[in-house]
Amino acid sequence: MKRYTQKGILVTLTGFALTSLVAFTEPGSVTTPAAPVMTLAADPVDHSIYDRLAKKHINEKGLVNYKGFRSDEKELDKYLDLLSKNPPTDKWSQDAQIAYWINAYNAYTIKLILNHYPVKSIKDIGSKIKIPFVTTPWAIKFIPIGSEKISLDNIEHGTLRKKFNDQRIHFALVCAARSCPRLRNEAYTGAKLDAQLDDQGSDFLNNPAKNAISPQKASLSKYFDWYKGDWKEDNKSIEYWVNRYSKTKINKDTDISFLDYNWALNEQ
Repeated sequence: MKRYTQKGILVTLTGFALTSLVAFTEPGSVTTPAAPVMTLAADPVDHSIYDRLAKKHINEKGLVNYKGFRSDEKELDKYLDLLSKNPPTDKWSQDAQIAYWINAYNAYTIKLILNHYPVKSIKDIGSKIKIPFVTTPWAIKFIPIGSEKISLDNIEHGTLRKKFNDQRIHFALVCAARSCPRLRNEAYTGAKLDAQLDDQGSDFLNNPAKNAISPQKASLSKYFDWYKGDWKEDNKSIEYWVNRYSKTKINKDTDISFLDYNWALNEQ
């Protein structure tokens, strides 16, 4: 990092951004350099619309006021249009790309529910689909990103799980069901992504409705069964991921089973 003073302007160069501070000094005085300033660059896409909507219509437990989202659906559509017209590129930071795709998955899931509201479960949408070879809501290609239409499955399995080696995405993607992780009432951003994903992991593993854990017996979310291969990547294990976030630790002798999944709508 380089810092210099020129004509009363203190300029700080960082790897993230160029910031300037006006230094007011009396004639002949010596200016003491200020502490280094680190400014994180903003995400390539502005997620503030979704952030506002999430704070307004998602509570601290991650339950959604879908009627409220319906009243603000034009604002939600503005955000979805912004995502559609600004697909990520490899020039973005990896964290910014991941944040974009998590927000896209969660926001478009809300839109899918609104398209069929009222429903008691996202799985009920499957019986309404009249598209050949498409039987689940996650396979509907209703999401315009750039020049193509993709599905929720494409985002989760074709992009996030395939391209990025971060198992914590499973704690962030929410498919509108009660047994899903908490739907965060703020947007994910590249600058805060690491802390946000860790917070999601801690919340998920320490919620007894999602994971009931004791040293002798752990009744875990079906996520640990469905994605067992993901948790074992990089020579890790289900035990590793549980112990990373759970206040109650398990070991190789702990009896592990998996809870039934509650597909009821995550509605307030």
